[in-house]
Amino acid sequence: MNLFSENIVKSAPLAERMRPKTLDQFFGQPHLAKKGTLLRRAIEVDRLGSCIFYGPPGTGKTTLASIIAKTTSSNFEILNAVTSGVADAKKIIEQAKKELEMFNRKTYLLLDECHRWNKAQSDAVLEAIEKGYIIFIGSTTENPYTSMTRAIVSRCRVFEFKPLSKEDIQKVIDSAISDKERGFGNLNIEIEPEANEHLVLTSGGDARVVLGNLELAVLSTKAVKGKIVITKKIAKECSSGRNLSLDSDLYYDMLSAFCKSLRGSDADAALYWSRRMIKAGVEPLIIARRLVAHASEDVGLANSQALVVSISALTAIEKMGIPEGLIPLSHAIIYVCMSPKSNSVINAMHLADNDVEKTFNGAVPDHLKNYNYLNEKRKKYKYPHDFGGYIEQQYLPDEIKDHVYYVPSNNGAEKSIVLPKSKKVD
Repeated sequence: MNLFSENIVKSAPLAERMRPKTLDQFFGQPHLAKKGTLLRRAIEVDRLGSCIFYGPPGTGKTTLASIIAKTTSSNFEILNAVTSGVADAKKIIEQAKKELEMFNRKTYLLLDECHRWNKAQSDAVLEAIEKGYIIFIGSTTENPYTSMTRAIVSRCRVFEFKPLSKEDIQKVIDSAISDKERGFGNLNIEIEPEANEHLVLTSGGDARVVLGNLELAVLSTKAVKGKIVITKKIAKECSSGRNLSLDSDLYYDMLSAFCKSLRGSDADAALYWSRRMIKAGVEPLIIARRLVAHASEDVGLANSQALVVSISALTAIEKMGIPEGLIPLSHAIIYVCMSPKSNSVINAMHLADNDVEKTFNGAVPDHLKNYNYLNEKRKKYKYPHDFGGYIEQQYLPDEIKDHVYYVPSNNGAEKSIVLPKSKKVD
């Protein structure tokens, strides 16, 4: 490293300087990175295939991909799906083929925001993935099963990253304060307990956020008698202006109170808990997502419109932002609370799951298999429209052919749902 590159490293943001370089330095994701886990074993024996890292920002997706490449002594290339296209990927693939042919050296291609690529762009890397020219690592904050092309997902193993725990965030802070080479170890820094707690809680489980807030707090605070003291006031000012007045336990307790208020049809309480969380700095999208879930879990088919209104509120927040998006969110909260309640949907889902576990290899009945129309008649499949839209016949595997999962409640619109005689429960 020459003088100029050293200056670049020193001037990099704290979050970049503190980026772990080895698996032992990596914080969080114990289900993925601790010794003995599948991913760790695959990395250590250099047998990791193409995969997708899926989870919130600042949880280590890019960092772990970089560590993998260094651990396996491979080339490491990064593309961002927002700014890069097929030409960029093809250039990397051609170079990767040469490296593999001439030096038997693998190339990892990290595609950040990989859900942004359309089918045509994704198809450009399929052959390279299949033939092993590159080891593809997609990084995304979106659910890959719904946001990415099926062809890519089917060729990758998906690993889900979770927000860093309170303990992991504390380790990140401690490491930045003590590290003399990359962090603030050469400074005399004292973080008051309340300030430290505030930094942890306002991170949202995001290492990048907490390091950014810590860096601003340290660099903007004058030393007194050689010591930089970070107070709670300073921590608040440096935490994106968010005055969070709850610890992690209280956060989950309030979220639970919000959900139970929805289920209990108390619009006043649900509004109170939602507003209190938002005022404390909780992302409104978190509340909107919970609302969508409860629109099906607790209202369900008693009033299916609750799901439509909830998704509309979620979309409004995404498109309008705040404060305007909070109005349709409040609208939806009241609507869900005032709707008749039914848990028949989630009960049916769980009953179906239980049977799937027991009959995972159950055969598809012959008359339901994918035959052409003429053969369907020979296989005794009854086309419902030939019988006025409905005809009794078996749709489940033989061993569970009489099982019933969905049982309508007597609430709201479900009262008018009439099940076939064969589906009625005595």
